[in-house]
Amino acid sequence: MPPATSASGERPAASASGARPAASTTGDRLVARTESGLVRGARADGVERFLALPYAAPPVGDLRWRAPQPPPSWKGVRAADAWGNRCPAAASSNGPRSETEDCLYLNVFRPEGTRAGQRLPVLFWIHGGGLVNGSANQHDGTLIAQLENVVVVSVNYRLGVLGYLVHPALAAESGQAGNYGLLDQQAALRWVRRNIAAFGGDPRRVTIDGESAGGFSVCAHLTAPGSAGLFARGIMQSGSCVSRPLEDGERTGTQIATTLGCPDPATAAACLRALPPGRLIDGPQYTSFTHGTPALPESPDTAVRAGRFQRVPLMIGYNRDEGRTFLQGNRGWTRERYEEWVRTVFGDRAAAVLERYPWPARSDTFTSAYLTGAIATDAGLLAGIGGCPALRLARDLSAYTTVYGYRFDHRTGPGLTPEPAGYVWGAGHAAELAYLWPSFDNGTPIAPTFDAGERRLARDMVHYWGGFTRTGQPYAKGSARWPRLGDAVMSLRAAGRSTPVPEATMAAEHQCDLWQPGSAGSS
Repeated sequence: MPPATSASGERPAASASGARPAASTTGDRLVARTESGLVRGARADGVERFLALPYAAPPVGDLRWRAPQPPPSWKGVRAADAWGNRCPAAASSNGPRSETEDCLYLNVFRPEGTRAGQRLPVLFWIHGGGLVNGSANQHDGTLIAQLENVVVVSVNYRLGVLGYLVHPALAAESGQAGNYGLLDQQAALRWVRRNIAAFGGDPRRVTIDGESAGGFSVCAHLTAPGSAGLFARGIMQSGSCVSRPLEDGERTGTQIATTLGCPDPATAAACLRALPPGRLIDGPQYTSFTHGTPALPESPDTAVRAGRFQRVPLMIGYNRDEGRTFLQGNRGWTRERYEEWVRTVFGDRAAAVLERYPWPARSDTFTSAYLTGAIATDAGLLAGIGGCPALRLARDLSAYTTVYGYRFDHRTGPGLTPEPAGYVWGAGHAAELAYLWPSFDNGTPIAPTFDAGERRLARDMVHYWGGFTRTGQPYAKGSARWPRLGDAVMSLRAAGRSTPVPEATMAAEHQCDLWQPGSAGSS
């Protein structure tokens, strides 16, 4: 549920082809050749950026709820100096409303002076937003490209009911239903493989990185047949391996179609395609990967724990207080209401949970939010994000490949917004993003408010992420050595105080003996 920057500068929705002809200049270093045509980028802050490059055809008309198709070609030189449309989504903390299905664009950032064929490593970023909102233009890749000498790619993909709807009528057409947003990401990765050398990137050294829903996506790519060989490393930030089975998805999709006025299985596909995007994004949403399909034959969670995944080097981590971002609305509860919430969620296990998370002798309006946030973090109540499930996933993966684990532990930062006044966001979900992507905010600037210690943390994180992208090992000169999982988990802290911490210490802080499968408090 990450926040967003302004959407100003988006490509106008009317430009379905995306082509804006511009005169070509012989030897212009800001002109690059893609398989669809020439593009001209822009230069600023030591970085050359190429925005809104189409990697697939607009998924409109008969292409809605189908696998992405190749983008149209153009003549002349396409201007690539403005962000593309966001994919359709309702207004949220992740940005304004969008109803434009012409949205399958990616963006490329490279260090100034990079030459075609130079073969710099590539960081491929997949934004978060619960698979229902968010966009690539929340994440300006300038800082990472500039400091780390890598090429950064960010991508839009279909969201919500337009990106993930499962329905028997759609499956009957093509043998595939659901996971369209995942197929979009695969199409973008294939575009990178074919085109990134023209921008100075190395198609053999692609690191996929995603946060929240982007983290879900990274796990899915580890196991998806269509993603095999498209990347060399992976980074999962505050994600998990969540998905739902096909049978459950078809039931939900059929209910959604009925709610939208398309109950007849014989005509449902045509009926749904006739609906305007606004009607779809205002209706019930489908926000999950679906397994038991050609795109995801097996549950990613089952597959990775059994070792059936691309065994590439991985960085996996989470934030100390993930739940505080999601559950700050639980403020103002009485002790009685809090204890009733625990009993409702945990039933006959409630006594064990209340013993570990008791109501304190002194409380304030935020106490209930902090307590429920801690429980949600430690137990991984929210799609398996954070705490004990994250530690278990990292440990399980490390049985098959090299894993570097981290926890973002800076708990006194500015938070995502100044509201509600007095609320301590801690190291909540999405709190780490502004340290890597200074453009990332929630309508109120975050990175510009950093103090000296937080600026050092941002620099350390960019170096660690860049080091992993270049070499497969997170390395930041002048900062603590980051060991492989099994020795310790890196605790990311401000003012140069990041340090490895024993995994057992973190497990104890999250009460993981309570949340182990089969224990009194586990779900």
